[in-house]
Amino acid sequence: MKFDLRLSWDTLRHDLLASVVVFLVALPLCMGIAVASGAPPASGIITGIIGGLVVGALAGCPLQVSGPAAGLTVIVYEIIQEQGMERLAVIVLLAGIIQMKWAWLQLGQWFRAISPAVVHGMLAGIGVLIFASQFHIMIDDVPKGSGLENLVTLPSAIWKGLVEDDSTPMNHHLAARIGVLTIAGIVFWNLYAPRTLKAIPSVLLGVSLATATTILLGLDITHIQVRDNLLTIVQPPSFDSLRHLLDPAVLGEALALALIASVETLLSATAVDQLHHGPRTRYNKELFAQGSGNVLCGLLGVLPMTGVIVRSAANVEAGGRTRASAMMHGGWLLLFVSLLPFILRLIPTACLGAVLVFTGYKLMNVKAVRELQRHGRSEVLIYAATLGMIVATNLLTGVLVGVGLAIAKLLYTTQNLDTYLEHDTDNGKLTLNLQGIATFVSLPRLATALEQVPTFADLQVRFSSLRHIDHACLNLLESWAKLHRASGGKVDLDWDKLNGLSYHARKDVRQATGWRKWIQ
Repeated sequence: MKFDLRLSWDTLRHDLLASVVVFLVALPLCMGIAVASGAPPASGIITGIIGGLVVGALAGCPLQVSGPAAGLTVIVYEIIQEQGMERLAVIVLLAGIIQMKWAWLQLGQWFRAISPAVVHGMLAGIGVLIFASQFHIMIDDVPKGSGLENLVTLPSAIWKGLVEDDSTPMNHHLAARIGVLTIAGIVFWNLYAPRTLKAIPSVLLGVSLATATTILLGLDITHIQVRDNLLTIVQPPSFDSLRHLLDPAVLGEALALALIASVETLLSATAVDQLHHGPRTRYNKELFAQGSGNVLCGLLGVLPMTGVIVRSAANVEAGGRTRASAMMHGGWLLLFVSLLPFILRLIPTACLGAVLVFTGYKLMNVKAVRELQRHGRSEVLIYAATLGMIVATNLLTGVLVGVGLAIAKLLYTTQNLDTYLEHDTDNGKLTLNLQGIATFVSLPRLATALEQVPTFADLQVRFSSLRHIDHACLNLLESWAKLHRASGGKVDLDWDKLNGLSYHARKDVRQATGWRKWIQ
């Protein structure tokens, strides 16, 4: 018993220290993502609290940390700008219900079955949009109406940040310098932090450095606005707005939100599993926990959540061992914003914009393109198409285009049939070689190859490299062989062996084998 108690205290000690580190990483990110989404900063903090206290307790991936995510920023910003926070609450509530339903249907594992090219393209597209929009926030300016507008206006934003302009009341150049200082602090700490101080998050250091500089120099730039009472942020959806739960437009947006959130969460959980040797993720349980958290976020009218790899990795690296670390980080968030909200009001908005600019840059991940190149140009094409469509249209359209291209590639590679004729000049025989998979999709190619065989030729058909043939191609070969023999030609083909490659023949063998085992 003494050993068990000592082990329990040792685990708790590690979880306590890890929770503090995760809290310090999560605090600026929760506020920054909220600002990037067009929501009050405290809205992101409340989502982080729910992600820790509620989702942390239910999670199927104990060391994963949940909260507002950069991956949802684009879609959430569009909803808030077009429909407002109240409609967002209804959409988040419905998205959470959909996630819980998917978990009940045991679909958790299926969200991992997405092409890496689509995932990397999605993250890169989100990164580009976050970078472009938050660059404007970093200079105390207002983001434009669309991702393309934000990208096109980047040169003018850079000019505003470099040159002091007396014609505007906003000190864009001062905000830009604070933003650059924030990013410089993050990069410097990541590269040169002493090993003994590595536990201090680089984001916290960058934000603290920029905030202290702003206070010491008395810079006249925009600061975060946080209310003393968190309850004033809570805006539950009204009964009137809940009637829109069955609205097809709301359902479509909720499905998109649930899909993106689930993919990001479960891919993050897979990555977390690779960082430690503890319990593996239970995907359906994790999906249910995320759905429960989003239902609560919808009822409170705050931002949606996902599992987040940055905070989760910080949890593992800081020594977290159980779900207690994620839960305690939610408790620290609650205590901090309840007792010390005045400290948050000292943080410049440009500072949080800079954190998200750096986050967007990291999401672009150029190394992923080099990795995809190793698997063929088609993977890079899918990546580029997904990224481009996300930037040009919206997140859901980009992902659907990427998934569609990935499915098209799958159909091409798995249903591909290679045919080629060999002519033996000594005896005049022709050999038709078949490789790959022969289905109705590849039937035109097979028919073209057979049409090239002269009328009176002796044809030998080799199919040792053929993995499967369906009923349509079998019928074509049989009917062609009859006509060819009738016209004076010969066909050398092992029909029994060829029929054995069909689905029904393999099914009959499996059933017969199963019957014999049952008899024995």
